Parts: sequence; structure tokens; C-alpha cells
Amino acid sequence: MLPYAPMLDARILEDRRDEIVESCQARHIEVDIDATIALHERTNALRTALNEANRLRNEHQKAGQQKLDDVEREAHTTRGRRLKEEVGGHEDRLRDAEQELEQALRRLPNFLHPDTPRGDEEDFNVLATVGEPRALDFEAKDHLELATELDLVDFERAARVSGQKFYYLKREAALLEIALQRFALDQLLPEGFIPIVTPDLARPDMIEGLGFSPRGEESQIYSVEGHDLCLIGTSEITLGGMYADTIFSEDELPLKLAGVSHCFRTEAGAHGREGKGLYRVHQFTKVEMFVFCRPEDSDAQHDELLRLEQKIFDDLEIPYRVIDIASSDLGAPAYRKFDLEAWMPGRGESGEYGEITSTSNCTDFQSRRLKIRFRRAGEKKKNELVHTLNGTAISNARAIVAILENHQRADGSITVPKALVPYLGTERIGPR
Repeated sequence: MLPYAPMLDARILEDRRDEIVESCQARHIEVDIDATIALHERTNALRTALNEANRLRNEHQKAGQQKLDDVEREAHTTRGRRLKEEVGGHEDRLRDAEQELEQALRRLPNFLHPDTPRGDEEDFNVLATVGEPRALDFEAKDHLELATELDLVDFERAARVSGQKFYYLKREAALLEIALQRFALDQLLPEGFIPIVTPDLARPDMIEGLGFSPRGEESQIYSVEGHDLCLIGTSEITLGGMYADTIFSEDELPLKLAGVSHCFRTEAGAHGREGKGLYRVHQFTKVEMFVFCRPEDSDAQHDELLRLEQKIFDDLEIPYRVIDIASSDLGAPAYRKFDLEAWMPGRGESGEYGEITSTSNCTDFQSRRLKIRFRRAGEKKKNELVHTLNGTAISNARAIVAILENHQRADGSITVPKALVPYLGTERIGPR
């Protein structure tokens, strides 16, 4: 296990206090930052006291090397025991204070981008609306009705085997699952991404290192009983953890990875129409983009991840909108986050938008914890923290929802987007 550092640098707490307070309040996180600052000061004072105690003990040990008579030797030994006990006491107090400080720092989220909308979940900004929803001359069906009629999915048998919210993909849907993975990779490889098939499990300390909570009532993560392992909710965990405790050279950056993995989420508390069918499930396949870069490049890399997500769904002929996520809807690691929301004609009475991708700039929040650094060209000693970013290329279950609903025909068949025809080998699914 790596000796992980806190996610925010304790040395900046006082200088950037107001920014931290604003970030916590905007995310609805209750933290006493002044108590954390006081704890940091106490820890520093205890460390100074320990250093002084060690200095006195070292001086005393050197004095013992001189020739002493019996009385002086006994007094020296007695004082040596007392100094040793004092050092031990300082070490115990410092260790306790450091642990308390680390727990306090773990509760602090990342800073917020100045342009991130402040407010609740519904206070996002719409940055762009792309594509016009098709004007249907028939009543739209939702994806679950379409998939059932075309025999593409089986929730009932999956529930008997694995439980509710698991599913079998069948026929063309099974081929679509594979086609979407390869299609996404073919968009990313020319952009310099390295394809990676990642483990589907990770250790809890690695999950915490990326800013996720592997335990507790709010956790969305499955733990494997009897093992120090959890099923990952995203390959962001395994891609970021892949380079923990690494020092890159500057010319290795940006490093861009395209991770393919299964993702598992408990979806605790999920309910309502968003839980219907494939939109919110316990297991799905995803192609995830992950970038390590220099700090000055992360905003541009974030825009690039968004561009790639848009290109993928432009090619899939899916209308969507781009939203800048509001502060209270951001996870702790995110400095800024963009979502693509696809038009889904089967949602609600006349169609609604639903999330299909997200991309986040996490700045140095994850890399500080995982000790992922780089050395600038010509710099011999100083290492800097990289910035990390992630973005969804394809989340298959939700992509299938969007494809079925947007490309449905009056006879219940599905037109395959032109970009997927070479992968799927057919221009239409059904009717049967």
C-alpha cells in the first residue's frame, strides 16, 4: 500500500481559505475549515517540538561519549531515559495529530473552476445544443419496449440468475455492444490514445486515491467479501491507479489512455423512470478516456475530451446538448465537468434529454494522493504534480438506449447509424 498524501496541500489551507470555503458551500459539503487550519498549525507545532526533543537527545548522546565518573554516568543514564520517553511522547502526539489532519483533509473537495455554475443540480448551463430531434409521424416507443419486441434484451432471466437490474443482451444488441467498443476505439487511436483493457477489480485504497468512497451508505461500489478488493464503477480508477507513484518526464506528457472495462454500480437509491430498462443498471461496458498532462495544459485537454465525445455522438446521429455541471452536482475530485445529454424520444410524454457521457478535469486532486508527478526538461530536482482528466467515450448501455430510441421506425425496426454499419454488418435491426 502506498503512503498516500492528502488530496489538498495542507500548506495552502490558510492562503486559499476562502476558495476552499466557497467550494465546500457550493457543493453542500459541511466542513470546518478553520478547525482544519488550526489542526495543521498544531501538527506543525508538534513536529517542531519533536525535532527539538530529538536535537536535545542527540546532544545528550554525544555527551555520553565523554569520560564520566560513576555518579555522572548514572545521572546521564537517568536523563537519557527521560529524553527518550519525551521523544516517544512527542512521536505519539504527532502521529495522532497527523492522522486526524489527514482525515480532515480527505473531507475537502477540489477547488472550483471560475466558470462552473454555482447552484443545485438543475442550475447547469447549456453550452450547446446539437442536432434536431426527429419529427416522428408515429408514437415513439421507449427503448425497453423496442428491445423487448425485437428480442434484444432479457431482464427477466437475468434477474433469476443475477438479480434485478442485470440483463442479457441478445442478437443484434450483443453485436452492438461489441461494435460500439471498437467504433469508439477507432475514433480515439488516431488521436494518440493507447488502448488498455483494465482489471475490473481494484483495492479500496486505490479507489480512495482516485477520490471515490469504497465504503459507507453512500457508496455506489460493490465490495468483494473476504477479499481486499472492490468491483470498479469506472476504469478511471484502474487507469489512474496504473501510474501511481510514477514520475514522468515532460516529453511523455500528455499521456492519453483509452480504457475498456466492465463497470459495476450498486445504484443505491436509484428509482423512478431513470431506473427503467438499460438507462440505470448494475453492470455495463464502457470505453473511458484518461489523460495525464502538465498543469498548464489541462483546460485545453478538457476541451479536447469534450470535442471527442461530441464527435462520437455526431457520428452516431444522436441529437444532444452539452451542459456545464453545477457545483452541487460535482464529485469531490472534479474542478469542472461537462456532460452530454442525448435526446431520448421515449422518455417522458414527449421525449427528454438524458446523460450519456461526462468529462471532468480533476487538476492535481488525484495525482497528489497517488503521487503522480513529472519533471520538466532541464529541471534536475523539482518534481511537479500532473493534472488528470477523464471522459466517457462510450457507455454502452446508455448509448444503446439513445440509438434504439432515436433511430426507431414506424414498423418497430431500428435503422443502424451509418458509422456503425461496417461494424454491425447490417443497416437495420428488425422488424421480426
